[in-house]
Amino acid sequence: MNAYEERHCEVCRTDAPPARTEEIETLLRDHPHWAIETEDGIPQLVRTFKFLDFASAMAFAVRVGELAEEEGHHPALRIEWGKVSVRWWTHKIRNLHRNDLIMAAKTDTLYARV
Repeated sequence: MNAYEERHCEVCRTDAPPARTEEIETLLRDHPHWAIETEDGIPQLVRTFKFLDFASAMAFAVRVGELAEEEGHHPALRIEWGKVSVRWWTHKIRNLHRNDLIMAAKTDTLYARV
């Protein structure tokens, strides 16, 4: 099953394995607007979502926050006029975990509903 948006996050331990290269490639193929950027030596999934105004961007950020609370996995969010940047990575392992792939896909699903 490659439909990450249908999965749920699992509790992540400090010894959890990072996402496999094949899993990351599948996500990037199916969700091509995401990119991997490295910050402080940590790979992160990053995407900027565009909106017509600040209020719409803020409303989307709130929905992403609600989703993060439901799944117990939280991103870095940057809200600006007309855009929201979202970064997913797993703090405990300082790397990408399957949870990050799941949340990136679910974030795309939220955006598609805007």
